[in-house]
Amino acid sequence: MKNMKHKFSVLCLAALAFAGCKKELDLAPFNAFTDESVFTTPERVNLAINGVYDAAQSGFYNGAIDRGYPFGAANVQQGEARGEDVVNLQAFYQITYQSTYNPTTANNVNFWNSTYRLINFANVAIDGLEKAAATGVITKELATSAQAEMRYLRALSHHEMVVFFARPFLDGNGDKLGVPYRDFPVNGSEAVERVRTDPRPTVAEVYTKILADCDFAITNLPATQPLGVIRAPRAAAIGLKMKVLMHMGRWAEAKAEGDKLIPASINPLSPASVISPVGGHALTANANGSFAANSLSIENMFSIKNDALDNPGVNAALPTMFGATNLGARGLVSVSPIVWNRVEWLDGDARRTTLHALGTNANNRQSIFTTKYTDYVQRGSNNPIMRYAEVLLMQAEIEARLAGGVSQRAIDLLNVVRNRSIPSPATNQYTAASFADRTALLRSILWERRFEFAAEGKRWHDISRTVLDAVTALRPVGIPAKVPNGFDGAAGYGIGVAVNASWAAVPYSDFRFIWPIPADEITQNPVIEQNPGY
Repeated sequence: MKNMKHKFSVLCLAALAFAGCKKELDLAPFNAFTDESVFTTPERVNLAINGVYDAAQSGFYNGAIDRGYPFGAANVQQGEARGEDVVNLQAFYQITYQSTYNPTTANNVNFWNSTYRLINFANVAIDGLEKAAATGVITKELATSAQAEMRYLRALSHHEMVVFFARPFLDGNGDKLGVPYRDFPVNGSEAVERVRTDPRPTVAEVYTKILADCDFAITNLPATQPLGVIRAPRAAAIGLKMKVLMHMGRWAEAKAEGDKLIPASINPLSPASVISPVGGHALTANANGSFAANSLSIENMFSIKNDALDNPGVNAALPTMFGATNLGARGLVSVSPIVWNRVEWLDGDARRTTLHALGTNANNRQSIFTTKYTDYVQRGSNNPIMRYAEVLLMQAEIEARLAGGVSQRAIDLLNVVRNRSIPSPATNQYTAASFADRTALLRSILWERRFEFAAEGKRWHDISRTVLDAVTALRPVGIPAKVPNGFDGAAGYGIGVAVNASWAAVPYSDFRFIWPIPADEITQNPVIEQNPGY
């Protein structure tokens, strides 16, 4: 396990570079090396690459306590707790759940710091890989491929930041304040001064750089990785670019990326037969197949590794946070009846029975919990960043938006994901007659995303990108209304049962729709503007 004791303000990042990590990912820790010496042998280069992935798994919490930021459990919890499809049962994520954060809120601050720590690690690696190739330590081809991995992680990280800390692109076509885009290593006084004098770019400027990183990654990543989904393959970068273009409302371009990953002809009644031309990704035969394989199946395009020796600890690992207390977990976050009770989620859907279970919560009452992450003892459940199911549903939405009426291609893509879970798909699958118009089809696709990706941290992304949706009927109010904190599920669950969503919604116009820039960042960087209202 880890012993992390550094505070990751922007000034500390300069001194750290690769130093300060006391843990390992697959190989020995890399903290014994300076950033000048770490790229001097092929073995050390590999350690450095692994170290960047390790920084993606988890970071720091108030200088000492390990947490699952930026892409571990805490990030998944934040993405869900900002929305309405989970219930916060204790104080752990209450501030997020109730939108009472401020510029010093610990989870928000450490989310920011840990993500920029990962970005800095990636930038140091990009620079070091270039030098290693120039000196003949590794081949130019190997350096370029590894740099593509780093740029994928850099794009993934900045996209996470801009979604949580900035207004959506569709608000003013990206003219609102974005987040700092760090594409250089902060490893000396000159770099620190550059950070201190760089103002916040616009959201549009951030997205331009994210797309550039995605394009480099798509061009230079291998189709498959020797370590499977623990290191990013090309399809993961294509999927990320699809998602980014959807946030920007650039639907035709997003479709072109999706077309790279999905065959032209698909059979909705044979989900496992739909195989990606890039990387060979496919749906598992069963709804729980991806998670039964610990998010390392043919369906998982990229996941963040956790194992018995290397995980974010009891206060952050996915199974301990999301699991029921009767299974040895903490029972802190349960499934909300807002999503569970929807009539669109069919009775008999295998995701209800194989990926959820009734259990005791932290208040010793009954709630429904996800069972996607089940390593309650060793806390080794991997975090799925992107599954092939998401690509298919993204493309379903894209096709539906581009069509003038009800798109059969969109229906087929929706069905191919849904059919592996519902009873009697031949008779229960959607047909064109199921939808009165394009809006009805889009609504079903968005509901299917909520059913399929429950407890995977994707809810806030969908709220952020649809809050200004041109299809008015799909537009969320802002931060949605929720069931009360600490909900007792004894009698509140059941398809069609009325839901008491009495925790008031927060309208999009409210300053709380986006998070504040951490106070330390504002103090240390005089040109960084705080988000209005904080």
